[in-house]
Amino acid sequence: MALKHKKYVYVARSDGWYVKVRILKGRDENDPSRYIVVGPKVKEPPPTAQIIREERLPNEVRAKLYEI
Repeated sequence: MALKHKKYVYVARSDGWYVKVRILKGRDENDPSRYIVVGPKVKEPPPTAQIIREERLPNEVRAKLYEI
């Protein structure tokens, strides 16, 4: 089971924290506006959450992950 019909995922940062991100499905995967960082940062994501690595995201979104 995922978070809210796979609209939200947790992104694993390189420093060991996880950040909650909203994904808009109607946009291209490389489009930075597809990903909305909603936070918060957590040490352990929920057990049902889908986890992706930050390397899969565009550079603009990666910078926003560390603003939280």
